[in-house]
Amino acid sequence: MTRVIDVSLPVGPNLLVWPGDPDVEIARRASLAAGDHANVSEIRMGTHTGTHIDAPVHFIEDAAGIDAVPVETLVGPAVVEDLRDWSKPIGPEELDRLGVPAGTERLLLRTASSELWRRLPVAFPDAYAHLTPEGAAWIVERRIRLVGVDFLSIERKGAEGHPVHVALLSNDVVIVEGLDLGDVEPGPYTLAALPLRIAGGDGAPARVVLIED
Repeated sequence: MTRVIDVSLPVGPNLLVWPGDPDVEIARRASLAAGDHANVSEIRMGTHTGTHIDAPVHFIEDAAGIDAVPVETLVGPAVVEDLRDWSKPIGPEELDRLGVPAGTERLLLRTASSELWRRLPVAFPDAYAHLTPEGAAWIVERRIRLVGVDFLSIERKGAEGHPVHVALLSNDVVIVEGLDLGDVEPGPYTLAALPLRIAGGDGAPARVVLIED
């Protein structure tokens, strides 16, 4: 039996956002109860809210926007690897220990961060699992086309020059952030990660699912 697992975060006022990014605001602008023709709401939020995908232009001037990210990279076979108790930097040593199958093109990392999404609202954590620049080089060297993490950033907060993002995005590696992998066991899946098609966007919220055969 095919199982479809939604690994996207619900978007609402309690959702943790990156410090300085816009809070989520959802307001009813038309209401059937008030005699309007339909229920219609207005949403205000940042392009990197919740489960989202970074575009190269997020950190590289004049690079491609989210609407130019190849759809074929966003859909296809993926591997979830287990770092569920890990809240420290992830470098080549940690990645080597995972035993990622040769030829993997889409890699999702389940860390301790997925437990945060079961305790919302929460304060922004002082530390979380993130790739090091050496870990980013490991991803690039293995020609992985997409990497996903279960926190709002793949990189350490405050990293000068954002070397992890720049290394990945400049080598056409798609970054998916803000996944909820708490109910996902390690193993192979089919991934579908579809962002809003914002023209020239630096990123976009996405609905992401894993399909398990």
